[in-house]
Amino acid sequence: MLLKSSIQRQLKQIYQPIFLCGLVAALVIACNSSPPPAPSASADCRTIIHAAGETCVPNNPSRVVVLGTPTLGNALALGTKPIGTLHYFETPPPYLQGRLDGIERVGAESQPNLEKLVTLAPNLIIAMNDWDLASEKLSQIAPTVVDDWDGYPSWKEHFDFVAKALGKVAAAEQVWEDYDQRIQALKTALGDTYENQAISVVRICCNALASDVENSFSGIILEDAGLRRPPSQGKAEGGLVFFSEELITELDGDIMFVILDEDEDSQQIFERLQKKPLWNQLRAVQDERVYVVNLATWRGGNPLAAEAVIDDLFKYLANGQE
Repeated sequence: MLLKSSIQRQLKQIYQPIFLCGLVAALVIACNSSPPPAPSASADCRTIIHAAGETCVPNNPSRVVVLGTPTLGNALALGTKPIGTLHYFETPPPYLQGRLDGIERVGAESQPNLEKLVTLAPNLIIAMNDWDLASEKLSQIAPTVVDDWDGYPSWKEHFDFVAKALGKVAAAEQVWEDYDQRIQALKTALGDTYENQAISVVRICCNALASDVENSFSGIILEDAGLRRPPSQGKAEGGLVFFSEELITELDGDIMFVILDEDEDSQQIFERLQKKPLWNQLRAVQDERVYVVNLATWRGGNPLAAEAVIDDLFKYLANGQE
């Protein structure tokens, strides 16, 4: 009994300090602990506030999918070649020819093929706000940011959004500087030649006759260049105004650019329009100053397309002299 008691006292002397130290340590940890932090920007990602919420996107995204032609052109203008995109055209417009090699098409309209997106394994998806866009499903595939796209009147803001998402704000500043320089060169080449002339823009597409007005993509470029539009082509919601063929005279101007789609229906509408007596009464027609331009270019909504529009303006208004 005496031996057992002695052994118990010795064990108590050994383990009691260890127990007390462990208890103190546990209390200190408990008192100083805090709940796990909410997901936030880190060394590997940046928080982007967008139309669908907040998303932490990679600092240097290497596998980018862009959902929309304006977004595609924006990424390419910033030096980023996406791995996937969706677009509506079968044949690329001239300004994109040679630039799309290696880019997978993930859809034709606003809704991408989710299964194909999964196989591409992107680490960033950039989209434009659309009523049927499955942004929640996209976010399950990769970090997704959605711009509050307000149609072609917001093409410049959309470019800046894409630049921010890609972490290429400095590159965007250079793109805008280059754009401003070309606009200034165009204004210098034109001088005051068109100061009192109205430039009409007629769009023939999708079985309809319309005008891309002042706040459209091409309209903003014309305004930047100091070119005036007819009274019927002022600012409008969405940058587009529809006209019936009977009101074709309201689209008249000293010069007319016809934005023509390449589909057969649009070609037929234009041919039929040219046979109408009202068409031949237009001032631009009588003066042979009607110029047909590519629809996908003049409605491109990105700096690469803007460069091509400016090329057309040099070609038709400045005799190609830059």
